[in-house]
Amino acid sequence: MAERSRRADARRNEESLLEAAAAAFVASGVEAPVRDIAARAGVGTGTIYRHFPTRADLIIAVYRHQVDACAEAGPALLAGGATPHTALARWIDLFVDFLVTKHGLAAVLQSDNAGFEALHAYFLDRLLPVCAELLDAAAASGEIRSDVEAYALMRGVGNLCIGADSDPRYDARLLVGLLVAGLRQAD
Repeated sequence: MAERSRRADARRNEESLLEAAAAAFVASGVEAPVRDIAARAGVGTGTIYRHFPTRADLIIAVYRHQVDACAEAGPALLAGGATPHTALARWIDLFVDFLVTKHGLAAVLQSDNAGFEALHAYFLDRLLPVCAELLDAAAASGEIRSDVEAYALMRGVGNLCIGADSDPRYDARLLVGLLVAGLRQAD
C-alpha cells in the first residue's frame, strides 16, 4: 500500500513538474531557466535534473505529456459533450492551444532529426485516432460531412496556426473556428 501511494505521489510530482515547465515554456520559450521552472513547481533544480537530466529530456517529456492530455480529452469530450460536433470543436480548441503554445519547440526538436521524427510519429499515433473518432461520430450523427479525413483536418488546423505567435493581428482561433463550422452538413 505504501509503495502504491509513493508511486502515485511520484506521478503527481512529475506531472506538476511537467505542468510548471509547460507554463514556463509558454511564458518564456523553451530556453526558460531551469530555476524558473523549479520555482513554478515548488521544487529544487536538482529535482528537475534528477527526473530530466537534459533540457531536451524535459522538452520531450512536456511535449509527450501535452500530446497525451490532448489525446485523453477527445473521448471524454465525446462522452460528455452535447453533440459530437460540439465535442469535435472543443477538442480542436485544445489542439489549437497545444499548437500555438510551442514557442521555439519545433526548432529545438528539429535540431535532432531522429528525435523529432520519433516525436512526430508519437504525435500522429496518439492524436490521429482521436480526431478520427470525433469526426466519425459527428459524421454518423449527420452533423458534419463525411468526406473529411483526420489527417487533412489536423494538417489544416496546424497550417492555420502557423505564425499565430508572431503576429498579434492574426487570430488563428477565429480561422480554425471557421474551418470547423465549415464541416457542417449542408441542410
